[in-house]
Amino acid sequence: MLTDDHRAWGFTTSTGLGFTHHTIVDAHFDACRDAYLELLGQAGIGPGAHVLDAGCGGGDFLPWLAELVGPGGRVTAVDLAEENAALATGRLARWAPGCPVEVRRADLLELPYPDDTFDAVWCANTVQYLDDDELARALRELRRVVRPGGTVAVKDLDAHLITARPTDPYLFADFFRAAGRTPGYAAQLLRTRDLYRHLKAAGLTEVRQRTVLIEHFAPLSERARSFYAPTCAQLAAQALELGLSQEWRRYADPDGPDHPLDGPDGYISEGNVLAVATVPDEREFPQGPARSQGKEID
Repeated sequence: MLTDDHRAWGFTTSTGLGFTHHTIVDAHFDACRDAYLELLGQAGIGPGAHVLDAGCGGGDFLPWLAELVGPGGRVTAVDLAEENAALATGRLARWAPGCPVEVRRADLLELPYPDDTFDAVWCANTVQYLDDDELARALRELRRVVRPGGTVAVKDLDAHLITARPTDPYLFADFFRAAGRTPGYAAQLLRTRDLYRHLKAAGLTEVRQRTVLIEHFAPLSERARSFYAPTCAQLAAQALELGLSQEWRRYADPDGPDHPLDGPDGYISEGNVLAVATVPDEREFPQGPARSQGKEID
């Protein structure tokens, strides 16, 4: 959902959505690569599968999805931003994946594929851009295009677990509380821990969920700093505009000489949620009832 606040978050693409430009998306993937790939490995995507990467950005997950499905599998990817889909397509030659991979521009709310096309779907850092109604529509579409018995796996960032040190431990929580009071991007970043119930409401079964904390300690790696310093600057601009703590000024300049992340006690964290579910057999559940309870992924 494109709301007025997206301009304030920056890093937009032609969609107008904040934090969708490949430069910041790539930086985020690089900063959290190990944790992201661990979660991908728990999504239940196996050899020989035809998997849809729903919201692929510049294609960071595509080589890893291709490795999971192997030479007998196939990967299809879509992104709402035409330039991201083009970038991912251009990168395929360099990556040389070991299975067929196709990328195109498409909208998760109206996927251009017949029913039961895929064995699984991987949707990472994408549903944060959808309001509740759009999320319900997107999950129905993902359920539609995945065969009965197939897997729907959704991973996204949980803003409740974003914090940094050394600073007021409630600095980031106070920002998201203030920014999340009205519909928009911040509110959707705070919804992620509820993914399990949205999957259940979409009629998916065997719903399970896991939340992980991703931490970065001083000295931050170049990859981590290249994402978190400019991200904190965008948050600082919004926080100061909202009249929040002047301590945000310490984060306002990503290259400032006294940036908190550069100190000996520098630290920043974020949460990530993986929710995985199964598409039911319509002959068994014609109305698609949500009959499973959320549980932690082993």
